[in-house]
Amino acid sequence: MGSSWKEKLYEPQGELISVNNVKYDDELISIKNVDLAYEGTSGDEIMAIEDINFNIYRGEFVCVLGPSGCGKSTLLKILAGFIKPTSGEVELDGEKIEGTDWHRGVVFQNPPLFEWFSVRDNVAFGPKMRGIPKKEYSYLTEEYLEKVGLKDFADKKIYELSGGMKQRVSIARTLINDPEILLMDEPFGALDALTRENVQDLTRKIWWTSGKTIFFITHDVEEALLLASRIIVMSKHPGRVIEDISVTFSRQIAEEGTTDIKFTDEFYKYRERLLKLINFGSAEN
Repeated sequence: MGSSWKEKLYEPQGELISVNNVKYDDELISIKNVDLAYEGTSGDEIMAIEDINFNIYRGEFVCVLGPSGCGKSTLLKILAGFIKPTSGEVELDGEKIEGTDWHRGVVFQNPPLFEWFSVRDNVAFGPKMRGIPKKEYSYLTEEYLEKVGLKDFADKKIYELSGGMKQRVSIARTLINDPEILLMDEPFGALDALTRENVQDLTRKIWWTSGKTIFFITHDVEEALLLASRIIVMSKHPGRVIEDISVTFSRQIAEEGTTDIKFTDEFYKYRERLLKLINFGSAEN
């Protein structure tokens, strides 16, 4: 992707908004009137998510927040192609999403890695299976090992790694396929605080330097504020979008190397607003 991605315009809910002169207007994913219902134990229909409508634009880092059981992960699974919505449509580049493919890379909380493979073989697995020439995927593998700081651990087996290092392998293994969007489902939830902060920094750096689009599920308000260019808040069950907020903290950290931004009054105000939305469904309480 060229440098022009930073000059695009983000347009949530039909209203044009510019975030610190970083503009997003190149639509990547369109989510239109999406519902998902499942059958309850008594045979009645239960809505998991309802009337979801928003677009995702190239270069955005979209974080989704909401109370437990609101359908955050359900929405991600629909975008990934793991499940189909009961009604509505999801399109990638104007094409309806039908099943999984490499254009949408997924990073889970518990990385589904091949424990008996080396780090290098795990990262190379995707392009190897796609029939990319060995010379090409070998070069790419070394490049992505370098990007995630695992070059010195390339020959280690997965079972020899810490949780944070496993997530780095998972991120590299996903990015090497050059997906249109990176879908991350609470990927750092099982990590200790220090490791979590380190992997957050890595993810922000990858987003900022590559212009890759990221859709990130989290239950952590501070994590969302420190990573996102845009935060979508979902209501209690059934999940609906109740707020769509553009934020700039992640960009400030990436540009200025700021380390104490979460101690500012502005950060505190956003944090309190989001907590009220999650807990009460409104920022007025």
